[in-house]
Amino acid sequence: MIVTTTESVVGRDIEETLGAVRGNTIRARNVGRDITQGLRNIVGGELKSYTGLMAEARDEATERMIAEAEAMRADAVVGVRYVTAEVAQGAAEILAYGTAVTLVGGSDGDAEPASESNADVA
Repeated sequence: MIVTTTESVVGRDIEETLGAVRGNTIRARNVGRDITQGLRNIVGGELKSYTGLMAEARDEATERMIAEAEAMRADAVVGVRYVTAEVAQGAAEILAYGTAVTLVGGSDGDAEPASESNADVA
């Protein structure tokens, strides 16, 4: 599955637009993590535990978006975007969304390999 933030896949033609796809997850902080990260916040620096939590959430949202696109028999998802929003104190939603498309010749067609900017993000 090709997943890209661009509106097209370099070197490939879009055959059909299948529609919007999305994947989301809601993650909450935990008390133990809050204590250690609160101390880090006092002295400054990266809150690595939270960085990891958000990276895992983005990966999960992306995987769910890809699964929805695969169910539609898409070859690629273009125009991918990520949004985050606080849904409760200490809990945030990560939403990944884009447009599922089929490509001329399919995802395994005889076209040139996708450029690095069009590499899978999952």
